[in-house]
Amino acid sequence: MFADRAKIIIKSGKGGDGHVSFRREKYVAAGGPDGGDGGKGGDVIFQVDEGLNTLVEYRHSRKFSAQNGEEGGKRRCHGKDGADVILKVPEGTVILDSQTGKVIADMSGDNRRQIVLKGGRGGKGNMNYATPTMQVPKYAQPGQPAQELEVRLELKVIADVGLVGFPNVGKSTLLSRVSNAEPKIANYHFTTLNPNLGVVDLEGCRGFVIADIPGLIEGASEGAGLGYEFLRHIERTRMMIHMVDAASTEGRDPVEDIYKINQELENYNAEIAARPQVIAANKIDSIYVEEGGEDPVQRLKDEFEPKGIQVFPISAVTGQGIKELLYYVQDQLDHLPKDTVVFEPEFFPEDMLARENLPYTVSRDEEAPNTFVVEGPKIEKMLGYTNLDSEKGFAFFQKFLSESGILKELEEAGIQEGDTVRMYGLAFDYYK
Repeated sequence: MFADRAKIIIKSGKGGDGHVSFRREKYVAAGGPDGGDGGKGGDVIFQVDEGLNTLVEYRHSRKFSAQNGEEGGKRRCHGKDGADVILKVPEGTVILDSQTGKVIADMSGDNRRQIVLKGGRGGKGNMNYATPTMQVPKYAQPGQPAQELEVRLELKVIADVGLVGFPNVGKSTLLSRVSNAEPKIANYHFTTLNPNLGVVDLEGCRGFVIADIPGLIEGASEGAGLGYEFLRHIERTRMMIHMVDAASTEGRDPVEDIYKINQELENYNAEIAARPQVIAANKIDSIYVEEGGEDPVQRLKDEFEPKGIQVFPISAVTGQGIKELLYYVQDQLDHLPKDTVVFEPEFFPEDMLARENLPYTVSRDEEAPNTFVVEGPKIEKMLGYTNLDSEKGFAFFQKFLSESGILKELEEAGIQEGDTVRMYGLAFDYYK
């Protein structure tokens, strides 16, 4: 079974709670606080596995959770960190937020391993809260809660060349002849239900990867037939071989077929439709031209070659013309950018913190009028998941303050440039 889509629920580990305890030893009359910190919750990590080519295992299991961090212990013992959960996926898998459809991560190119949900930070034990005026703190910090998210996984195959065309034009036959692929071939529509990948080896060339995309039909971009399900697989290809039945063995007009399929590509994604194409006019072994009749291959050439689209007459059954077609494709690929098409992230799970309706307060420090204090569960949770030492983390922090309305409330409270903002032991100077 080929599975190229799945919907799963992922959950990071909760941070372990900090511990409240006091040193109790013989001859030590008043031992201080010795409650240890809680362990960090496990992360949810996606990792590319070269041995996988489907998402089928995610059709059977739908929920994946990392381990919670352990609670801190007595005698300053730190709780054990929770184990990460590592989800292995084939290269080319795109992880999307199921509600918005926005890209979280694309497991392609150099991106082989990515943390998608971070585990909660462990809470601090009461040993951290001892001060000259509070020598017996009887409280500890709770561990941060887990994050949970429903994501959609989509496999968009990675190939240099996409092989497109109406059903039954001979794509699978061509792929089986030119590569190591072994597609199932039969004489009925939509015989190919899986995108078949094959490696084309050419003498004197480096070769390329070709994907036989299941037969498209008119209306595919709007969900007709199964076409829409497979259009995603040509999103990464650098060029396309557009295959037609030049002999019209099923009564279709090959010129009209090309225009129809190109319109479907345009409707689905205009950028894909603009990529280089070459036309493989197949089944020339079945062409019969009556005296004075029109040669269908010449008609294709007259129609498309003035537009810069080369036409190669071939027979996938006999092999005629295939070598010329493949060497032309290789030459085109040599002059096209070699970078894999990678989809940029559009959704960041940390942004869920800004949308959560958790309380917070903004107040002016009575003892230091130029200092403003921002506290509450919303702030504490955000700080636990954000690395302020990194440029990306600090940019997220600034975006969070703006989108959550905190900056606006600080301005309404009278903050001025150069004033200090304090959040749980962290202090920042305010500047617009």
